[in-house]
Amino acid sequence: MIAAAANAAEVPSNLVVENVPEFPPELVERVKPYLDFRTAAFAGWHPTREEMLIRTRFGEATQLHSVKMPGGDRRQLTFFDDTVSGGSYRPGDPNTILFSKDIGGNEFFQIYRYDVPTGAITLLTDGKSRNTGGTWSRDGKLVAFTSTRRTGRDSDIWTMDPMNPASARMVLQVEGGGWGATDFSRDNKSLLVAQYISAGESNLFLVDLATGDKTQLTRKGSAPVAFSGAGFSADDSQIFFTSDDANEFKQLRRMRLADRTQKTLTSTKWDVDGFTLSEDRSKLAYTINEDGASTITILDLKSGKDLAAPKLPLGTVGAMQWHRRRDLLGFSLTHAHSPTDAYSWDLGSGKLQRWTDSETGGLNPERNVAPQLVRTKSFDGTPISAFVYRPDAKRFAGKRPVIISIHGGPEGQSQPTFLGRTNFWINELGVVVVYPNVRGSEGYGKTFMTLDNGFKREDSVRDIGAILDWIAADPQLDANRVGIYGGSYGGYMVLAGMTHFADRLKAGIDIVGISDFLTFLENTSSYRRDLRRVEYGDEREPKMKEHLKKISPLTNASKIRDPLFVIAGYNDPRVPYTEGEQVVKTVRANNVPVWFLMAKDEGHGFAKRKNQDYQLLAMTMFWQKHLLE
Repeated sequence: MIAAAANAAEVPSNLVVENVPEFPPELVERVKPYLDFRTAAFAGWHPTREEMLIRTRFGEATQLHSVKMPGGDRRQLTFFDDTVSGGSYRPGDPNTILFSKDIGGNEFFQIYRYDVPTGAITLLTDGKSRNTGGTWSRDGKLVAFTSTRRTGRDSDIWTMDPMNPASARMVLQVEGGGWGATDFSRDNKSLLVAQYISAGESNLFLVDLATGDKTQLTRKGSAPVAFSGAGFSADDSQIFFTSDDANEFKQLRRMRLADRTQKTLTSTKWDVDGFTLSEDRSKLAYTINEDGASTITILDLKSGKDLAAPKLPLGTVGAMQWHRRRDLLGFSLTHAHSPTDAYSWDLGSGKLQRWTDSETGGLNPERNVAPQLVRTKSFDGTPISAFVYRPDAKRFAGKRPVIISIHGGPEGQSQPTFLGRTNFWINELGVVVVYPNVRGSEGYGKTFMTLDNGFKREDSVRDIGAILDWIAADPQLDANRVGIYGGSYGGYMVLAGMTHFADRLKAGIDIVGISDFLTFLENTSSYRRDLRRVEYGDEREPKMKEHLKKISPLTNASKIRDPLFVIAGYNDPRVPYTEGEQVVKTVRANNVPVWFLMAKDEGHGFAKRKNQDYQLLAMTMFWQKHLLE
């Protein structure tokens, strides 16, 4: 696979490659160990045994596996060419698993049933619409999900007995693509449903499954409020959720359904990221995002007291779930010295166990550097921060070149995680990689998250200038050798940064990024369009249309004078590949060196191993030629 990619004449037929030179064999050999790392994400517990369902990759794409004990063998269950994006056992039924999968990254997910004894797989959805979610009723008789099958745009709420696909029925007709079910009542008569409008605004509803009537539970105020993660109490008299109502940060709350009175259960100076309720609803585990890193707290809902919780390294936690029959909390954890792996916390014994130990290509993960958190102020005094990964100063003397990596979202957040392939640039090329959290990033309060909205979009681009100022002031960094790269919204930031700071940047890599807001909003999938208008602005309003056109990188492409590498996925439903094609054509007309890579079997970012390998080698070649030389 990699050997074939080493020769430009043998580029895989699924890739469109322009101006990418041949990969020297010695580079391929140096990079190879960094390509061979693996991750293993916790997906759920077996209903009766202490056994985990995980997602990991042994071939081209991530599949479902089972692990029977900490450190046990991983037994592969699914074998598709495309990534399996989710999986869970039917409550109380060890023989049935539901999972979802798309084709070629098109994100038109379908839901499937997997029969554990036979390995038989049954398609449960229509095979054409986009179907997401998969919220089980507590007795396992029903699963709730969203589907666009009615209009192709609106994410209606459906329920189904997964043992009888013909039982699928729409229980709530909605407008828009931001809906999802979060929990069933104990008697299966009611369903909690969330409406996502933007990262800073959402609503919670209670839906009567017999009539389809919905009741809004969250207040209707003038200021946007974010709500998420709603779940019923044991007797269905209360619900738990997170909200930033009357607070800068999302807190854990409880609402009594009888009178809608609320009580705030946390008082953190950071966001409560998410939570999970135990099967008997007596305990609740939640994570707090402390400057990008995760901590776990376990709350006894009867006494209101905190219980013993695991102490974790500086990293991030995801996918928490309690075992149905035991006081075991499962979750995923990643940090600088470890790829994502599955863990459990035994509440009774206080024992933290690592269930998977993902391979790192034979490399010692302790070689990877832990990030330094730095803070600075932007052009208007707004404080911003960044995680900085510095190479070993003993191996790499002198001022080091820098790559600025911008996250997507735009309300994403750079966090202290395992960098995977990027570790090659740090450990072997001696590059400093900087991951800033510019204004608009989540995790720093709802005011900070809105500072780039609408007509303030380019203020976040100006934050890149503050990062460049910080780089120039650090004597260990070479301000004359700074590159920039990012994906999705981060790709837009790359292009915008290259128009604003052409004299301070040497090269940039745009991965599935927006080049023109107007063509993006016109061509993005219809189920996403209104959600994106809330964030970027509504182009149907004349002043906003004029503004979006004015700030689009394509409009300002004549200012891009530094080498550019554009990467796209042909099946991308979010940022169509045409966004990349049009900026490539325009910048090349300025006689600027432009490389282009597109995978015909990928969507919003590369998910398949062979494509990821080729991408890393091509990006490394690009940095060597245009940043390091």
